[in-house]
Amino acid sequence: MSASVKFTAPRIEAALIDLDGTMVDTADDFAAGLNGMLAQFDAEETTREEVMGYVGKGSEHLIKSVLAPRFAQADAQSRFDEALALYQDEYAKINGRHTHLYPDVETGLAALRDQGIRLACVTNKPHRFAVELLQQYGLSRYFEVVLGGDSLPKKKPDPLPMLTACERLGVKPQAAVAIGDSENDALAGRAAGMATLTVPYGYNHGQPVQKIESDGIVATLLEAAKAIAAHNLLT
Repeated sequence: MSASVKFTAPRIEAALIDLDGTMVDTADDFAAGLNGMLAQFDAEETTREEVMGYVGKGSEHLIKSVLAPRFAQADAQSRFDEALALYQDEYAKINGRHTHLYPDVETGLAALRDQGIRLACVTNKPHRFAVELLQQYGLSRYFEVVLGGDSLPKKKPDPLPMLTACERLGVKPQAAVAIGDSENDALAGRAAGMATLTVPYGYNHGQPVQKIESDGIVATLLEAAKAIAAHNLLT
């Protein structure tokens, strides 16, 4: 097992894996969708760098964060509903066009599945966009459950998506691990009573990944699979 991973969990039977910033680099898609919306407001374009600080908390947070520095507060609030609708339309046109898989994602998913680990994708991305993206990259077949930010009344960092995924997989939260790139993933996992792992290459709202309280940092999903396999050999 990786020296940086210290599970206190019993045998792990399921992995709940984030999408944006964990499996797929979608920052350029977000920027393109937002710029399509901003152009219709004659507002200044956003950049990948700006967007990376906002990703991970759902579309509503993304829109509010982008509007805030471009409009007076009351103006931003009055434009929000229209902006969200325009963004969803723009994003639907380009979902997956400017994205790429991070290294060892599919080999990691295959290694987890080969161990008998049950898999769920739990993301704050709207469900339809998440399903489309997983299909586009041929990853759908690995997941028994896909939950988006609009699938339930609450999204990460609330534990509800994690608890719901475990319920649908038929696995106790204590036998699951949450894998993601941001503090939201770790907070949701810990609140649900499960182990957590962090990948170092995603977005994490612009904060250093080392600040996230998790059971360890794994370089890739394949490294996560190896750490889980090593842990399960001992339990």
